[in-house]
Formats: sequence, C-alpha cells, structure tokens
Amino acid sequence: MFEYDYENEDKELKLVGLELMFLTPEKYSNPEGITAVELAKRVNIPIDIVKKKLKILYDHDIIRCTGLNPKYWRFDEYKYQRLDENDEIFQLFCSFDDIDFDRYFTY
Repeated sequence: MFEYDYENEDKELKLVGLELMFLTPEKYSNPEGITAVELAKRVNIPIDIVKKKLKILYDHDIIRCTGLNPKYWRFDEYKYQRLDENDEIFQLFCSFDDIDFDRYFTY
C-alpha cells in the first residue's frame, strides 16, 4: 500500500494546483483560463516557480493550456478524477490538513 509522505510534499505545487482546481470561470480575466502571471500573483509565488509547477501539472495531464503568448491554463477536472488514488499528485491534492478553504470559497 502506498503511503503519502506529508512531511516532504511540494507545498508550492499543491498551492498552484489547488488554486487552478478551485478557480471558477467568473474569476478568469479571459474565458480561456488564467495566465501564469495572474496565477503567480494569486498564490504569491515567483513566476519562474509557478511556470515550473504548471509544467509538472501539464506533464501529469491534469491541466490544459491554450494560446501561445500568453498561455492560458485551466484545470481538467475530468482527467483529475481519473487519476489512480495512489498517484502522487492525487495524494498531494487530497491532503487537506493545511488547506485554508476560506481562500477558495465565500460562505
């Protein structure tokens, strides 16, 4: 059985991924999605790190990219739901111990 390593999780990857996961179309400045620059401002992480995290998520096939300059990014809920429960990205996004949900939702 796979056991997730909470101590060594990539907190920046998690923050970028969850931000994309919980972004709704109303929050996009463009109907295609969000740019890396906008995303970097939302998560308060340097743009070069955000781009690296986007590449990881894109290579993992759970985010989509449209456009060339600028590129627009969107979370792919369909592909995320089909990840194996032992997948490291799936485990990362399902560890909610340190998540502030008030950041994503207004009650």
